[in-house]
Amino acid sequence: MRNYYQQKGEYEHYTVKEEAPLLEWLLSNVKESKSKIKATLQGRGIKVNGKCVTQFDYPLKTGMKIAVSKSKRNDRFKSRYVKIVYEDQYLVVIEKNIGILSMAAGHSSLNVKSVLDDYFKKTRQRCTAHVVHRLDRDTSGLMVYAKDMQTARLLEADWHHVVYDRRYVAVVSGEMEDDEGTIANWLKDNKAYVTYSSPVDNGGKYAVTHFHVLDRTTEHSLVEFRLETGRKNQIRVHTADMGHPVCGDVKYGNGDDPLHRLCLHAYILCFYHPVTHERMEFETPIPALFRHLFK
Repeated sequence: MRNYYQQKGEYEHYTVKEEAPLLEWLLSNVKESKSKIKATLQGRGIKVNGKCVTQFDYPLKTGMKIAVSKSKRNDRFKSRYVKIVYEDQYLVVIEKNIGILSMAAGHSSLNVKSVLDDYFKKTRQRCTAHVVHRLDRDTSGLMVYAKDMQTARLLEADWHHVVYDRRYVAVVSGEMEDDEGTIANWLKDNKAYVTYSSPVDNGGKYAVTHFHVLDRTTEHSLVEFRLETGRKNQIRVHTADMGHPVCGDVKYGNGDDPLHRLCLHAYILCFYHPVTHERMEFETPIPALFRHLFK
C-alpha cells in the first residue's frame, strides 16, 4: 500500500538485518524517543515493504524494507465518524462512531462506505469500499471493508471461518445474576422489521451469544459478548430476552438510557487476512463513558 501523504524525502529507509517484532526492532534501530516511535507507528508513519503497518508486534523478517516517516502528520484522513485503524492494498479496518450507517440507505444518508470512497478518491487509490459485515447505526466499534470485489467475496464466502474472534462490550440495564453464560434461540424478523426470538425453530436463523460480566452495580452491568453467529440485532434481542436490555436501546430496551446513546461497542475483531492468511488482531479500548458508570 503506497502512502500518498508524503514526498519521498520525508522517510528514513532501513533494511531488516535480524528478525524481531516491529516495535522492538524500531526501538533498537531508530534514533528517536520511545514515545515518538510509538506515535509514528500509531499515526500510520511506518511502512514495511511499502505497506503501511500499525501493528506493534508485526513480525519482521530479514531483508524486509522499513520506511520511517520523519514528520508527525502521516494521515490526512479526518472524520468525526470514522477512524482508520489499519489499511493495506486489499482491505481497511475502521473504528466507527455512533450515528453513522455502515452503508447507504435511502437518500444522502451519512454512511461509512461513502466516507471511505471519498478518502480513496482523495488519495488517488483506484478502489471503492465493499461492505462485508454491518454494525447498526448507533453501535460503535471495529469493522472491516474490502477494497475490491475479489477480497470482499473471499471475506463474505467464508466469514465465520475467517473471523476467529469478535467481541462486543455493552452496558445493560440492571444487575446481571450470572457471571457468564450462553444464550441461544431462533431469531426472525416480523413484518415491521423487528427481530423477535423463539426457543423453538420458527423458520428464523439460529443465534448463539456467549456473555461474560466485567463489572456491575445495582443499576447496570458491563458485559462482554462473544458472537458465535452474527445475526441482525443479535445482542440487542438476546439481552432483552435475559431481562437486561442494552441501555439506550429504543427498539428493544426498557427506557433505561444513562449515557444518551446505544451502549453497544464492537471492541475486538480478529480475522485471518483473506489474501495473505496472516492473523489480524484489532482491539479498541472499552469506551470511557461505559467505564465511568462503574467508577
